[in-house]
Amino acid sequence: MSKHKLIVPLALGAALLCAAAASAAEPAAAVNIEFERYKLANGLEVILHQDRSAPQVAVNVWYHVGSGDEVPGRSGFAHLFEHMMFQGAKHIGEDVHFNVLREIGGTGVNGTTNPDRTNYFEIVPSHHLETALWLESDRMGYLLPLLNQKSLENQQEVVRNERRQRYDNVPYGRERFVIAELLYPEGHPYRYLTIGRHEDLEAAKLADVRDFFQKWYVPSNATLAIAGDIDLAATKAAVDKWFGTFPALPRPEVKPVVAPPLAATVRKQIDDPFARLTRVHYVWHSPKNLGEGDLELDVVAEVLSADSWGRLSKILVVEKELAQGVSAYQYGSGFSGEFHVSVDLKPKATVEEVEAIIRAEVERLTREPITAAEHKRVLLSSESGFVWSLEELMARVERLQSFNHYTGDPGYTDTYLQRLRAITPASVQAAAATWLSKPRAEVISVPAKPAAK
Repeated sequence: MSKHKLIVPLALGAALLCAAAASAAEPAAAVNIEFERYKLANGLEVILHQDRSAPQVAVNVWYHVGSGDEVPGRSGFAHLFEHMMFQGAKHIGEDVHFNVLREIGGTGVNGTTNPDRTNYFEIVPSHHLETALWLESDRMGYLLPLLNQKSLENQQEVVRNERRQRYDNVPYGRERFVIAELLYPEGHPYRYLTIGRHEDLEAAKLADVRDFFQKWYVPSNATLAIAGDIDLAATKAAVDKWFGTFPALPRPEVKPVVAPPLAATVRKQIDDPFARLTRVHYVWHSPKNLGEGDLELDVVAEVLSADSWGRLSKILVVEKELAQGVSAYQYGSGFSGEFHVSVDLKPKATVEEVEAIIRAEVERLTREPITAAEHKRVLLSSESGFVWSLEELMARVERLQSFNHYTGDPGYTDTYLQRLRAITPASVQAAAATWLSKPRAEVISVPAKPAAK
């Protein structure tokens, strides 16, 4: 059992802005966010954070499995299983999870899946904490008795409709699949996105769902975080009551899968029936989440795409009026990452002239440090944005969970901020030179011409 303080520069309102604007030589105002982490005998990891400012409690469970753990032929399975977890369990009953929480005043009830983890969360009035723990424990320990073919078929269609609504039938939805296919070879778990392929979702069998649950949804592969208006001793007793009797089962092994480097830049043009503007989208392989260079590439993205003053935004949107919008971001997952630059062209612009500007500005970042003014602006924005994000209870819990998952330390915030403040113009250039000088995937989405009548 361990007790820690998550030290972050946090000051509310104007005080926060004053602290963030202080010179690097001045110590920032700090608030100690205390948390305690321990494990039950069955391996379930527990993180507790007390905040008695409001009579509410956030309950947040991370199962350390995502689409990055899938095998060929089972794409989309982690996300499908996220949906299955809301179908019911032995003592809860069938399809009543949301209703129970709604009746007690629960809010923010949901679950999400990404390549690295699946999470489930809700905020409840503090006197209903045990109701939330009962719900989470019942589906952790007693999902299988209520699992049936009807519920599986229902959620298969729900997930396939989600893919249609959010990927297949929206502008630029197709490019997401094309980018993944260009970056990752067949068999790599990042090739088919978290949503999965229709054929894999349709082919899922009840036995597959059972096997997935029994392998990944074990206490030793989960972290339960509880934060808010809690009594620590009483909460520990409640956690032990609802989760302590589950058996100790081995934690499944996660096998990292590296992203094979591209031998040369690959390019594909697609006709998009839903798009109204041509889009140029470049993607490079990049560092994993919190890996070396990850934070520096966040700075590169901001320098390129920040509204009005980012280099590409200023040239393409403001000065030359060639683009409707510019986006750049670094997205790190557990095994590797992707650095994206995309530009939506105005009708008068040509792909050739826009690409020439993109290439020139990216190449410039690989050979020249960013300016002192750019560095100061991005770092101030990054630190203040990070600090502001910690005000909301569930966001704070997610940060504890995320740092715990990726670094093994929920209290990594102090190190994170030290890394952020240590970024220099030279280190930004070094990261850009390391990653953005390599071959990339280029996808050009062009509005499809109307079918002839």
